[in-house]
Amino acid sequence: MHRSELQNTPISAASGRAMVAHFRATRALTEALVEPLSDADASIQSMEDASPAKWHLAHTTWFWETFLLREHAPGYRLHNEGWPYLFNSYYEAEGARISRAMRGLLSRPTLAEVLEWRAAVTEAMAALIDDPALAPLIALGIAHEEQHIELLLTDIKHALFQNPLGPAMWSDPHSRSREGTGVGALSTGWHHHPGGIALVGHQGEGFAFDNEGPRHRVLLEPFAMADRLVTNGEWDAFIADGGYRDPRLWLADGWGWVQRDGIAAPHYWGEDGKHFTHQGWQARSPDAPVTHISFYEADAFATWAGARLPTEFEWEAVAAAAHDPAAGQQLDAAGPPLPQGSAGLFGDCWQYTRSAYLPYPGFRPAEGAVGEYNGKFMSGQVVLRGASCATVRGHSRSSYRNFFYPHQRWQFTGLRLAKDA
Repeated sequence: MHRSELQNTPISAASGRAMVAHFRATRALTEALVEPLSDADASIQSMEDASPAKWHLAHTTWFWETFLLREHAPGYRLHNEGWPYLFNSYYEAEGARISRAMRGLLSRPTLAEVLEWRAAVTEAMAALIDDPALAPLIALGIAHEEQHIELLLTDIKHALFQNPLGPAMWSDPHSRSREGTGVGALSTGWHHHPGGIALVGHQGEGFAFDNEGPRHRVLLEPFAMADRLVTNGEWDAFIADGGYRDPRLWLADGWGWVQRDGIAAPHYWGEDGKHFTHQGWQARSPDAPVTHISFYEADAFATWAGARLPTEFEWEAVAAAAHDPAAGQQLDAAGPPLPQGSAGLFGDCWQYTRSAYLPYPGFRPAEGAVGEYNGKFMSGQVVLRGASCATVRGHSRSSYRNFFYPHQRWQFTGLRLAKDA
């Protein structure tokens, strides 16, 4: 999948026509991505971690209806008073909801009814979209829907993978399915950083999630980070060398997971040199970045390679300098910036770090139900940085903190190596 297929303008708190255009483009992109799906395709749920495509369409609409229209549009009436129970995700302040594992049983409302609801809510938002007082909440809503665009793509891929026929979501070889094909063109080497006290976290204007701040200081010891992602070919070498059979490479929980679930390769890999994509089964390029691995696998590979995973702050220090040299500010040291646009930092796959997903010093959840957005998940998960081929362009940034549980791998997750200097 080319990230260029998921273009959007960067999120900001701008009002007026820019906000209207961004809102409508995001809504339209969500709907365009489900055009190839039947009602049955859009209704299936392949595991509890994933949700049906129809549910993503509905939940993002519920978000706008609940937090914007219900609260701020005078006289607005819910499209269907029973649907909030179906399409609330995890907001305890919004009351009872259907179990997450039961979302795939929602044959009604139909896909057509959900799309009709989406159209009505999109039009109703026209009365609020240029209100400067609501701009921060609208920006959050746009970012929220962009997150669900990526989840919709990864969830439907997992669902279609369950079908022995290996159905393609897109059949046109020149369409959206080009999952990570550019890494082989990158150089192989290390970006060396001298360490020091660095400022990390979101700064300046523009939208950021609450978990990206407050901006604060961290101490970095001298380190080096690879200038490219680990590839499929390198992962083949790891497998051939017995990587999945050597307990010395694995964390205890990871080795237990490998043994219990019979893990022997990244998710979606076949035994014939192919992997499953949105385009169905395709030949696996040895030069493309390896994806759909767990934190356990990433950590084991790094150990096998004689390296380690970077911390999230090491990753940000390098990425901020590459993306915006002024953003990679050092208080008592200055590492050489990476060339602009180098290293595949954004756009191929989310990259594991060795950092636990925890609040930054001074973090405080927002008031009200939206305060449940990120803070309540700061336990037992690991931070990933960057963006994937399924991420809407403009959605991520050097301070962005994605997070998953260590065993999860249905997302486009990969790694780059780091080492102590």
